[in-house]
Amino acid sequence: MIIRARIVVTMHGARIENGAVAVSGNRIVDVGRFDDIKTRNAGDAIDLGEQVLLPGLINAHCHLDYTCLRGKIPPQKSFTDWIKAINAAKSQLSAEDYLASINDGFEEATRFGTTTIANLTAFPELISQVQPTIRTRWFAELIDIRAPEHTNELVNSAIESLRRARSKLVLSETEGGGPWGLAPHALFTASKDLFHRCEEIAQQEPILLTTHLAESREETEMFRDCSGPLYEFMKSIGRPMDDCGNRTPLGLFLGTPGQRTAGKLGRALPNWIVAHLNELSESDFELLERSSSKFHVAHCPRSHNYFGHSSFAFDRLCSLGFNISLGTDSLASNESLSLFAEMRAFQKEFPSVAPEEILKLVTVNPARALRQEKELGKICPGTYADLVAVPLNGSDLFEEIIASVGEPWMMIAGQVQ
Repeated sequence: MIIRARIVVTMHGARIENGAVAVSGNRIVDVGRFDDIKTRNAGDAIDLGEQVLLPGLINAHCHLDYTCLRGKIPPQKSFTDWIKAINAAKSQLSAEDYLASINDGFEEATRFGTTTIANLTAFPELISQVQPTIRTRWFAELIDIRAPEHTNELVNSAIESLRRARSKLVLSETEGGGPWGLAPHALFTASKDLFHRCEEIAQQEPILLTTHLAESREETEMFRDCSGPLYEFMKSIGRPMDDCGNRTPLGLFLGTPGQRTAGKLGRALPNWIVAHLNELSESDFELLERSSSKFHVAHCPRSHNYFGHSSFAFDRLCSLGFNISLGTDSLASNESLSLFAEMRAFQKEFPSVAPEEILKLVTVNPARALRQEKELGKICPGTYADLVAVPLNGSDLFEEIIASVGEPWMMIAGQVQ
């Protein structure tokens, strides 16, 4: 099969005018000018006309569990109040509600041109019942703060569910590739033992790890100052608070380089995708400057705006060599699962960033974070045939891509959607 478009943006080299992509099975086998591709490849051609063909978009951080909570939780006075509000809303949901929510989320993400999603679920046991419409990297979200004595049981149960649902971890078993992941929720909800256990597993198996870190000012107040609404709330539910009062959340996460605790290695940072990282102090940046290894960062612009967090330190993190991607977070703090809308929100916050660089935040960068840079996020021979196309009316190519609304043409694993 050959797909022709006015322009092909490969994210791997120069744009290709009157370009085309040849697809065999679920992979791209050739890329170039349409006439050359026709000469080198047999098969029917799909002419997309005056459109630009792109790699499929990749959502680096999402919670499809809460698709059903869209518009249900108005902005609160504090982040802690939002936690209480979402906990109250979740208490009314059944397993069937969550299953429907996840499936609805997949359908919506697909409509907006997302072909791969990093999805955190608090219910890994439901994965085997889900019908994903896009390539999915599942992360079991883990919270043990109310029952730290059951940490190992919690982790083992999540791993069993993930392994049992192996065929759901990618579009099909034959595509191999995407490892599952573990997601200790946050420093204030997951114990030290839970973080250590997840890292031990990541040293034994090629899995991914993710967590929420330095998301709110209240998290900083809790860990650095032993004060604030989050500190009081977590204390009231019986969380041990002996890790508070000395470090910022980032400082606590990084620990001392090379440290061993009870014989366990410190953070294996390249294994981690850190979501948010909104509230950083000068001492945090000093730690990051001294760090010899880097984690990946997932930024969620519209959720960030919903909560009114401090300005995201994009330029500074980039200058330190961090790989940054965009995600949608959940619809409990967002309006839709559109990565085009996330790019526009990011552009509004950072107008000096070139549109072509913004497109990398939903293509090549998240592919790298998911350890799929050779298979996703660009158009070149050997990558998966995950493609989207949007109309092109003028000459300002990347501005038009970001401004695109509506449902794009899509192909996932060589199949037109």
